[in-house]
Amino acid sequence: MYKSHIILIGLLMSSILLIPGCLAAAVGAGAVGSVVYIKGDLEAVEGKDIDTVYAATKKAVGQLELKVNKDYKGFSSAEIIARDAEDRKTTIRLKSTSEETTKVSIRVGLLGNELRSSFIYQKIHDNLQQKKS
Repeated sequence: MYKSHIILIGLLMSSILLIPGCLAAAVGAGAVGSVVYIKGDLEAVEGKDIDTVYAATKKAVGQLELKVNKDYKGFSSAEIIARDAEDRKTTIRLKSTSEETTKVSIRVGLLGNELRSSFIYQKIHDNLQQKKS
């Protein structure tokens, strides 16, 4: 019995080392309020419907003075592609995961920029908090 536990722990540890991005996605994927940065994309889940998150995102884009190149809003998804003052491409994708939750994905530049993505997400999140008041 003890030997099988050691083998199982060894297998789990090796899988954690082999697939860290997938593990982070699995841990943070469904929890509202969770934010993870994986392979250049900041991903978060907001406890609001897609229309509310889209409105907060549009407001954030305006507040940050991003120049919008593409703005698409469908029933269960949305995408805004914009450029900042330094001509960095910013892609913000929204996907409805339920009637009351929306997944937000932000990528700045070709390879991603965690600091800038976090800043944009914080603006979106702040706008969502203001709507509560």
